[in-house]
Amino acid sequence: MAISDTLHKQSQPQQGRGKGITLTVIAATQLMVVLDATIVNIALPHIQDALKFSTTDLSWVINAYTLTFGGLLLLGGRAGDILGRRRVFIFGTLLFGLASLLGGFAQDSGLLLAARALQGIGGAICSPTAFALIATNFEEGPERNKAFGVFSAVAGSGAAIGLLAGGLLTEYLNWRWVFFVNVPIAILIAVAAPRYITESPRVAGKFDLPGAMTSTLGLVGLVYGFIRAASDGWSDPVTIGSFVGGVILIAAFIVIETRTAQPITPLHLFADRNRTGSLVMMLCIAAAMFGIFFYVVLFVQGPLGYSPLKAGVSFLPISVAIIITAQLASQLQAKYGPKPFMAGGAFLVTVGLAWLTQMNKDSGYLDGVFGPTVVFGLGMGMIFVPVMLITVSGVAGEETGAASGLLNSMQQIGGSLGLSILTTVFATYAKDEAAVQVPNFLKTATPEQLAYFKENQNFPQGTDAANMVLTQGISHGFIVGAALAGVAFLVAVFAIKAKASDLQGSASGVAMH
Repeated sequence: MAISDTLHKQSQPQQGRGKGITLTVIAATQLMVVLDATIVNIALPHIQDALKFSTTDLSWVINAYTLTFGGLLLLGGRAGDILGRRRVFIFGTLLFGLASLLGGFAQDSGLLLAARALQGIGGAICSPTAFALIATNFEEGPERNKAFGVFSAVAGSGAAIGLLAGGLLTEYLNWRWVFFVNVPIAILIAVAAPRYITESPRVAGKFDLPGAMTSTLGLVGLVYGFIRAASDGWSDPVTIGSFVGGVILIAAFIVIETRTAQPITPLHLFADRNRTGSLVMMLCIAAAMFGIFFYVVLFVQGPLGYSPLKAGVSFLPISVAIIITAQLASQLQAKYGPKPFMAGGAFLVTVGLAWLTQMNKDSGYLDGVFGPTVVFGLGMGMIFVPVMLITVSGVAGEETGAASGLLNSMQQIGGSLGLSILTTVFATYAKDEAAVQVPNFLKTATPEQLAYFKENQNFPQGTDAANMVLTQGISHGFIVGAALAGVAFLVAVFAIKAKASDLQGSASGVAMH
């Protein structure tokens, strides 16, 4: 009996030590997952050189993470409800740490991509349970609102912290540390969680594994089809097969969700035109956002020649712009309603992306990066808050988590699909420009440059030919980004009908990943 009592006491969190540690443990997990989306971006050029990625294949370093993360996010939340949120939270955190360790030791591209996919699975398990654990561990009212505020601030600042951390680790250690840094954090969280976090009561339910698998694999098929088309053409049998398989799996997912008693994605949430419009906007805007963090990073460390740390710092203005306008939008929602901010924000995003289509090898930081990304960031900040509020507005309490998870899934899925489409356009124009640049390069190249070209079938970084190829591909890729943002603007103008009064009673604490 004494042994049983001791074990029981050890399994209970020591709440007397303060809720501050509880919130720190939960927020640290969210920060680890969120910043991983950008901490790796700064290291991309170094990963590319070390593991011999082509520029098109390099996009899988991002997509392998976002596809599994976005595709399994709702399943991870359901697992926490059924099995116990703290238990699932710890498992997901340790899985994320293990995947990070494998990624840091990766010696080839295949192992790194597998590790990134595993990171996404770990993130999909621990992130939604981290959010839900706030409700389990903090009393409703001011205490919980404050905890949600801290949690949301951490989620919002994660991108900026990731860019700076990625720059510091890559420059002063090496690219592998953008993965290794997660390992001790994950271990500390897993050790602290049983002591400071209360376990949630389990609820009866079933896992919608067929829905989760068909949606995730269907999206992988579509993304692979676009990236395959970039290298092998649209008539390639594998390209066609990937698209066909992806479409069939997505169709199967929709059928499964309409017939499952406990679907992973409640399709009736799409019945509201404002919510559907908001989700479509997030899908389109995220597509462009992922393109900026991927391709502009290559530009600042390529033609501009920035170090990893300087590259990370160069992206801080976009984060500041998002924070400023997000705060303004949050304060003025009640007075003006969501539509002006969604339409105005989408317009600014479109302008910023259209500006990026003017990029060339002679572009500087102010006109090539700072100007367009700040305009983009101002627009993004205006959009985030109303989109989040509309998504959860009018949703039954038990489905608020599903609605929030659906929005976060749309962000990740839109980013993956958008980046793959931009990559296809990039590859097409970069390939054409490379053919134009070869004759002059062969005439003017140094012996060392010629040797590099023959070995790698690519122009050495820093040469005019390499810069021309890169910027030609980027500028045309962002035409697609601007078009997607234009779709978001049209949705905001013609589909969104929500007024300020419609947002009263919306759930608070919805955090983007």
